Amino acid sequence: MKIESLIRPNILNLKPYSSARHEFSGHGEVFLDANENPFENEVNRYPDPLQQELKQVIGKLKHIPSDQIFLGNGSDEVIDLIFRIFCRPGVDEILVLPPTYGMYQVSADIADITVKKIRLNETYQPDIENILNQIGENTKVLFLCSPNNPTGNLIEKSRIIKLIESFNGIVVIDEAYIDFNPDHTCLPLLSNYDNLIIMQTLSKAWGMAAIRLGMAFSSAKIISYFNKVKAPYNISSLTQQFAINKLNDIVEMNREVHTILHEKKQLIEKLSSIDEVIYVFPSDTNFLLVKVKHADELYQSLVSKGIVVRNRSREAGCEGCLRITIGTPSENVILWDAMVSFNSMNKE
Repeated sequence: MKIESLIRPNILNLKPYSSARHEFSGHGEVFLDANENPFENEVNRYPDPLQQELKQVIGKLKHIPSDQIFLGNGSDEVIDLIFRIFCRPGVDEILVLPPTYGMYQVSADIADITVKKIRLNETYQPDIENILNQIGENTKVLFLCSPNNPTGNLIEKSRIIKLIESFNGIVVIDEAYIDFNPDHTCLPLLSNYDNLIIMQTLSKAWGMAAIRLGMAFSSAKIISYFNKVKAPYNISSLTQQFAINKLNDIVEMNREVHTILHEKKQLIEKLSSIDEVIYVFPSDTNFLLVKVKHADELYQSLVSKGIVVRNRSREAGCEGCLRITIGTPSENVILWDAMVSFNSMNKE
């Protein structure tokens, strides 16, 4: 597949802004190129526009070359740039598979991109035949969320590969929660498919939601277009350094993930034992989708006790469901006590 055929003509012809630090390479001692305040205070200089040191750290962790990594101001920036690069406003469309992450729709609406929705099947897997039948001439991007949000399940690898091989557009796999089940990442597929983009984040397992750092992995050619279109200095020096420091402590991340997964297992067993809970869906993430008898009432009861979960009961495919993030052991005890109390008051 020739990737250039998928890129908007104006992006192909774009002459990007060239920042002072883009033009410079080598070792510098006196920087008089960017009109900065010269007095050192740790943040007086512009950050590395391509985040090279941070990409080296991420590359070693993910076994991906630096030129196949793009870093964004959260995954939201990655999603927005995908639309800017590949989708013509008012002309092209994307495919999403609800129930899924809502920002695909919001970002597409902002960019004036049509969103075609094809429901996941009853086990929350893509209906391959239906998807391929509904792909049109202007269908440019297919979003697959695996593990999926809000359902929590992985998309079967065989289905992912079939869609990548059958779709003459860009396939985006959102792996925001993959660090809770890392053996199922699709990163090894990058060497086989030029039309694949994989998104990951530091907001979940790595515990860095506040610094807003998203990652995209793809072919070097596609990453070059991300770098062409992005803002010159899109990741601050503070964010880059914080991420480098935290990523160097993988032992702590693994310990926290282990605790979360242990707590999840215990919570599944407890929730499955009370009458209010109809079903706890299998989860490959740090959250549970839970079908209950009185979703709105239970949600409000939890809120009244200061416990905030997500009410997904009005989302197609998630009727009567709450999405519950696994908290600390003490937070999970508070949740459980509130669930038991509500269950006692609503026994039929």
